[in-house]
Amino acid sequence: MLARYANNRRVWANLRDRFPSPYTDEDAELWVRHATRAVPATDFAIQVGDEAGGGIGIVLKDDVDRISAELGFWLGEPFWGRGVMTDAVTAFVPWAFERFNLSRIYAQVFGFNPASARVLEKAGFTLEGTLRRSAIKDGVITDQLQFARLRDP
Repeated sequence: MLARYANNRRVWANLRDRFPSPYTDEDAELWVRHATRAVPATDFAIQVGDEAGGGIGIVLKDDVDRISAELGFWLGEPFWGRGVMTDAVTAFVPWAFERFNLSRIYAQVFGFNPASARVLEKAGFTLEGTLRRSAIKDGVITDQLQFARLRDP
């Protein structure tokens, strides 16, 4: 079922290029295998009703950045605009702070993606700045907005 929602150009357009397009059943199986075998577990499916409708996870940093992690997420288009992702981020972030003893979780969204920026703001993230012309997606150079949330003292 995951591939059903992931194989959507509008979903892909808001994600990093390592997210495959087209997204096949084999891609979904590879991701599930990776996510279920990873130690520690950092990537999870987002369940909407009785099916996997998206994904959320963090990339743990190392060395002097080991108190930080980068958040990533995606959601199938039929679930957009329902608060599903805001709920997922709001639940996931406190868990990640505790589980990994993090001080800071950040996320970057393309400047043309206000919906993901709103999700982050609703989940308590603050805009730290605009990384001007810092990414290329689908052949177009674009800004990225960097958001962060600090662990409550």
